[in-house]
Amino acid sequence: MTTPKRILATEAAKETIDTLRTRLGTELMFHQSGGCCDGSSPMCFEKGDFKVGSQDVWLGTVHGCDFFMSADQFEYWKYSELTLDITPGRGSSFSLEIPMGIRFLIRSRLFSMEEYEALPPTQNGEEFLSLP
Repeated sequence: MTTPKRILATEAAKETIDTLRTRLGTELMFHQSGGCCDGSSPMCFEKGDFKVGSQDVWLGTVHGCDFFMSADQFEYWKYSELTLDITPGRGSSFSLEIPMGIRFLIRSRLFSMEEYEALPPTQNGEEFLSLP
């Protein structure tokens, strides 16, 4: 069995990431905080513009972008495969895609027990950022 991933992306999300990279000329990152309203949506930032730490969980890399989630939010999602997607409409966040008239969102499905047991261990943001 192939090692499952915690975070994936649709083709539409990948195209949006590519558009943002081209426009901004920089690497990007994602964070999902679990706050109210749009705070529970994934937000896209220029890499390093959102400070992550020990209360954030690194879920993996999605289309070349690190994806972090607050530890509290991760407790709700840890049994799920998450897929980054886009939808029409403006969110009310600071995410970089908002001026494009779209916003990122998460679609999910539960892992099978076999998939869940095969997942690599998670790291908190502080641990991840301190790796060489």
